[in-house]
Amino acid sequence: MYALVGGTVHTATERGTIDATVVIDDGEIASVEDEEPPEEATVIDVSGHHVTPGLVDAHSHAGMAEWGEPEDGDVNEGTSAVTPHVNALDGFHPRDEELKHAFQNGVTAVSARMGSGNVIGGIICSMKTHGLTADEMLIREDGMKAAMGENPKRFHGEEQGRQPSTRPGVAATLREALMEAEDYVDRREHARNEGEPFERDLGMENLARVLTEELPLRVHAHRSDDIMTVFRIAEEFGIESLSIEHATEGHLIAEEFAERDVPAIVGPSLYSGAKYELRNITFETPAILREAGVKVAIQTDAPVLPQQHLDVCVGLAVREGFPESEALEAVTRYPAEILGIDDRVGTLEAGTDADVAVWDGIFYENDSRTRHVFVDGEHVFDRERDAVDPRDEYDW
Repeated sequence: MYALVGGTVHTATERGTIDATVVIDDGEIASVEDEEPPEEATVIDVSGHHVTPGLVDAHSHAGMAEWGEPEDGDVNEGTSAVTPHVNALDGFHPRDEELKHAFQNGVTAVSARMGSGNVIGGIICSMKTHGLTADEMLIREDGMKAAMGENPKRFHGEEQGRQPSTRPGVAATLREALMEAEDYVDRREHARNEGEPFERDLGMENLARVLTEELPLRVHAHRSDDIMTVFRIAEEFGIESLSIEHATEGHLIAEEFAERDVPAIVGPSLYSGAKYELRNITFETPAILREAGVKVAIQTDAPVLPQQHLDVCVGLAVREGFPESEALEAVTRYPAEILGIDDRVGTLEAGTDADVAVWDGIFYENDSRTRHVFVDGEHVFDRERDAVDPRDEYDW
């Protein structure tokens, strides 16, 4: 049991920012109240510091495209443009150095994604950033990855000479897969009703979960026309559980997001226009979307940006107009709600997982650093205890 005393506690709930003692017990937040710590608790004085929920990155490849390893890692099963049968959990490596960088800098949960090389990439999973095995780090399967635009065109059309090689080809490939899933569900239901044998298909079983809203469809889309194509296809198939990932030109069609109540997971905005569809990249996108009433989460797309710099991305978004009052929620409560894991992470309240970060300043300000980090109640980082001078690691 731990008690964090003396800090300014940012709950990311309706309680807002309060002076309170945060009690951690048996892996959960036991209480967040202005009270004396329990006698049996290990007391940590965090006076003058800021206590927040652990940060949540709603779009990452940490644990998948491993730090320092060849590009792509295990994120794209490139044998087909449609691979709903694969699952990120089976490629998640708990020893990825990116995850260590993450939790040491306050990022305690990520949605570990398949890549954007395929039109349908597979199941994606919300994971803790600290743990021994992928199974114990798993929070939940949080969606089915899909991708529009230049990546699947390049990966399959240009490099493999097969569909899709154009944007209409990408859209057609997605429609074909969803139509096949609809037919599969009908055949399965008929077989069950008639007591007939039925040969299952793993990919179709997974896509059926998208059609029944069990798995949200999470679509990589940068350009506004690609985003509108996603909206069009989602409406055709009655898919309401949806998020747009990257949303680089989301600011151009913010009202379309708001009208459909579709959340945007924006970023990585600290990036150059390395390809044509990024020509309108700007840190103003989160603010414009939020002003229109869209739920916005900010992401790094790690390792495109280092996972530990999620806080930096928030600071730059605030500089470009994102409300300071919602800066914390954009990387805690909002991504947790989008991912469907807000019953466990994203806020500081009794009964949630004890994922906690203690900062020596406002978390997104450039001179602030983590002092303590807890994941599932374990004190995984103490700057005085664990910080390493990189010069000590140099092989002279």
